[in-house]
Amino acid sequence: MNLPVIIGVLFIIFFPFVGLGQEGRFKSISVKVFSGAHLYSGVDLVEKVNYGYEAVDARFAWHPVKENEWTEDTGFAAYGFGFYSANIGDPQVFGNPNAIYAFANFFLSKPHKRNVLEISPALGLTYNLNAFDAEENPLNDAIGARLAVYFNVNFGGAYKVNRELDVLYGVDFTHFSNGRTFTPNYGLNLIGFNVGMRYHFNQEQRDLDRDPYTTNVVPARFLRPERPPSQKMEFNNSVDVYAAIGTVQNYEDQGTDLRYGAFSGVVDYRKYFNRMHGLTVGLDLFYDGSLAEYYDENSDHYLVGVHAGYDFMFWRFDIRVQLGTYLTDDRGKDFLFIRPALQYEISKSFFAQVGLKTRNGAGADWIEFGLGWKPFRW
Repeated sequence: MNLPVIIGVLFIIFFPFVGLGQEGRFKSISVKVFSGAHLYSGVDLVEKVNYGYEAVDARFAWHPVKENEWTEDTGFAAYGFGFYSANIGDPQVFGNPNAIYAFANFFLSKPHKRNVLEISPALGLTYNLNAFDAEENPLNDAIGARLAVYFNVNFGGAYKVNRELDVLYGVDFTHFSNGRTFTPNYGLNLIGFNVGMRYHFNQEQRDLDRDPYTTNVVPARFLRPERPPSQKMEFNNSVDVYAAIGTVQNYEDQGTDLRYGAFSGVVDYRKYFNRMHGLTVGLDLFYDGSLAEYYDENSDHYLVGVHAGYDFMFWRFDIRVQLGTYLTDDRGKDFLFIRPALQYEISKSFFAQVGLKTRNGAGADWIEFGLGWKPFRW
């Protein structure tokens, strides 16, 4: 993954949290261990992935207490940063991947429950991978670069043992991919179970009394109120214009520095049901420079498509999933493409977005970084 891609991913993931994490003095630290299996779609690593994986994860989280747009939209969801380290198989083939990431923790159960169900998506960067090399690592058809995007989603629970400690348990899915920035790129997909502990603390305790034997204590955890119904948006409809760029490599060029530019231009109509849920339909114009290896005419490097999708919105973020098809010849990409994306609202009129455009169903086509504008809202 090249330097502009790294900078773009880090900026979009981490910058929005810089100011958000300053309010509230309720915090937590958690540690979990993971074990599970590979979901592998390639050919050469079948024997290497049979032994599954193990991993450890540490997280620092803020638990907000003030009523604001974030807490109203998310039901006082926690958020923070984490570090992940895994043994996913033979280190001579895979390396020992580590990841840094941002996450949000959404609570699915009522606040007073002793056992609280949670869902937690995380997005960041994976490093310390051992990439494909035609001479030194020819078996690794899963990852073609030492850096990749890290994505994880965990569904589980937290059982409150006492005023400070939770026992954590869950099922999670982890994905490493560089989005065809380098090939090969079948990606690494891990699914398994995890258990751990979470420690809650309140920084106000230091100001009140630091005596380790004191009985003069403040609450260690915040008793969040029940989540109110989602409020209406200021507008019910919008037209969005979005432009994004990426860089790709063909599988024939794996192990080389040869790559091509890619472009996505999108016009969307978006319907907002409230501040959390919306639907989109739109028109796409794609340019894939890597098609030059197969098509001589420049006009054959363009594709036109249509899509529909669902938007899950909270605070200034928007998790988007769009399914589309081509109106022109698909140029060997198959009829279906998917665009999962994370959008950040810069203002009411402008947004930044990072997403993955796929081909052949769920196979990576390119990672795209773009800016959007809402010229019409009503």
